[in-house]
Amino acid sequence: MNKFSVIALALFSLASFSAEADVVGAEQAVKDYTAHAKHADPKFAPTADAGKAFFTKKVLVEGKDLSCSTCHTDNPANKGEHADTHKPIKPLAPSANPDRFSDRNKSEKAFTKHCRDLYKEDCTPQNKANYVTYLLSVK
Repeated sequence: MNKFSVIALALFSLASFSAEADVVGAEQAVKDYTAHAKHADPKFAPTADAGKAFFTKKVLVEGKDLSCSTCHTDNPANKGEHADTHKPIKPLAPSANPDRFSDRNKSEKAFTKHCRDLYKEDCTPQNKANYVTYLLSVK
């Protein structure tokens, strides 16, 4: 193997590991949120369908019908754009954005901010488990 092939293989392996590590982070988030949700409902099991419904649920905010998909598009594997500022937003789906869910504190801050902005309350562990399950299902 020539030197270029070895370097290319190493870089590809590193990129694959990075994406896999973030999917693992998202999968761990689902497990953690599910464990918390089961305290309220022992029969709870997250579903992608419930997560998609939450992602696309429209609410009236300052006279506008908004949802997560307003800024993040109907396909969370696509890049989005903030509805007011038009600032670009990286994809939500871990399959398209290796950084998503790699930092639990950052993810929690985003949930807190966006849930309060849209729904005027914190998201429940059930909401979060369903939401991340949905995002993991998007390829």
